[in-house]
Amino acid sequence: MDTKETEAKAEEEMAKAFADAAAPKVENVPPAAPLAEVKNAMFQKIDATAMAAPKDRKLDMLMDLTLQVSIELGRTMMLIKDILDLQRGSVVEFEKLASEPVDILINGKKMAEGEVVVIEKHFGIRITSLVDASERIKNLGK
Repeated sequence: MDTKETEAKAEEEMAKAFADAAAPKVENVPPAAPLAEVKNAMFQKIDATAMAAPKDRKLDMLMDLTLQVSIELGRTMMLIKDILDLQRGSVVEFEKLASEPVDILINGKKMAEGEVVVIEKHFGIRITSLVDASERIKNLGK
């Protein structure tokens, strides 16, 4: 045998070996089990009144939380030199007029407006308007 015949025979044997390795091997596979009978699932009916109770309990847990409530009479901008000149008896003028409602802030977010009232010796606020619910939701992330 010459070199070319030897190379051709070697290539032929390699191709056969690769083909044998790539071919799927069939082993003794047990016969498939018979198909199981399929039935529709049966579920219990859901009682809507029973579902409402857990939500109420979750809401009740929130009712004991304490939130900071503050009132903003107004705002102003001042130069540092004017702030340093403040002393007892100085008057700071705000941008809001005396007749305008004050802002009611819950945890720093405006939730309502109201007017200042005096109850015996204490200040109070009479709520005159609530911030629209869509505005409150919009401001949650700020």
